[in-house]
Amino acid sequence: MAKHMSLLAAGAAGAYLCSEAFVSGATPSSAQAPVSQLRLRRGTESRSSGSHGLAATSGAALCLVAAAGAVRSRKTTACKSFENELGVTLPLKYFDPLGLSKDGDADEFRRRRCAEIKNGRVAMWACMGYIVPEYFRWPGYCSPSSDLKFTDIPNGIQALYKLPAEGWAQIAVFIGFLELFPGRQEKDAIPGDLPNFGRLGFPTFYSKADPEKNSRSLDAEINNGRLAMVAITGMISQNAFFGTTGPSMWLPGSSAFEGELGVQAPVGFWDPLGLSADGDVDTFKRRRAVELKHGRICMLACVGYIVPEYFRWPGYLSPEKGIKFADMPHGIAAISKVPLEGWVQIALFLGHYEGYFWRQDPKRAPGDYEGYGFLGVGKNFIFNFDPIEFKDPEVRKTKLSAEIANGRLAMVALMAMLFQNGTVGTTGPAMWLPGA
Repeated sequence: MAKHMSLLAAGAAGAYLCSEAFVSGATPSSAQAPVSQLRLRRGTESRSSGSHGLAATSGAALCLVAAAGAVRSRKTTACKSFENELGVTLPLKYFDPLGLSKDGDADEFRRRRCAEIKNGRVAMWACMGYIVPEYFRWPGYCSPSSDLKFTDIPNGIQALYKLPAEGWAQIAVFIGFLELFPGRQEKDAIPGDLPNFGRLGFPTFYSKADPEKNSRSLDAEINNGRLAMVAITGMISQNAFFGTTGPSMWLPGSSAFEGELGVQAPVGFWDPLGLSADGDVDTFKRRRAVELKHGRICMLACVGYIVPEYFRWPGYLSPEKGIKFADMPHGIAAISKVPLEGWVQIALFLGHYEGYFWRQDPKRAPGDYEGYGFLGVGKNFIFNFDPIEFKDPEVRKTKLSAEIANGRLAMVALMAMLFQNGTVGTTGPAMWLPGA
């Protein structure tokens, strides 16, 4: 008991001193400082701060000792360094699933933040560059010597093959000039605050960035930059695969199915591949039934990724092989542990549902099975209660639209869980809860 108490005390002391050393504070009066000021403090702190640095180093060592004890007791205590930095916003808050910043290296975090802001700004301009040429082109010639007008240059990826070598040289010189002179990142400035560019990357005469006064707009810039990086990746992919660069890329088009369930904000009727362009009702109903079924399965699968971290069935999964439910690994690793008899049972169970309980009647709405109601719940050999049904048409429409939307989210979420589990190996709460 005394050993555990001493270990707990060491852990508490280590965590406190570690927080003093690394975690940036919420108020200027605390001993902590944002990453953007850490490099400045190294050159301006007095010799008296050396004792505090020694205490911080000792605190980090104690934190390591406490962490070792925590691993032995299967309890982890995370010591995050950058939870109060810009960009830590809802809904994910501090999101670092790969643990790139878990070492608390302030210089490395600053370098990545500078790159993130710069790439985000470039991506925001790139998204605008995909849209504006569809409505406006500069008059005159892009290359008089090549008799090439601005109106002759196609939009999107095809423009890469039309631009003359002199144009590429001008672009390279312009970008190099920005990187080396007005757009260089100085060591004593916060990330994204450049010598001749201030807040949001505008010229200095606009205003310089102030992390305290402009925190909301700086957070918005980082988040919009993240969105723009995803958006420009999507635009380039769609342009490369399907050749489209016009308004159909970012504006939902008209369709015979705009009044169907699932057509809701923010994208409205969204069919970028034009799968429903032929207006075939039977094909649309078949795809909608498949979407609902996959969405329901993925909602259950996401729950299935979470529940085993907190609850396992007692007893044996396979008494013959001596495999207990508690012995089964979580996530993808469980696939190799389930015995052959278990896979046969799973296949028979799914086949019974597909062929009997969840057989789609062409006369009923997609996802509406006889004896089943909302979310596909109803009477079968497992449950025996009346299905949930909504008499009010508006309530029914709202509930069914929510089911479709949540199913779509679950399909994306499950793919991300499988990807993270397969590449990083994590299956615990760190997968779905932001780090503390």
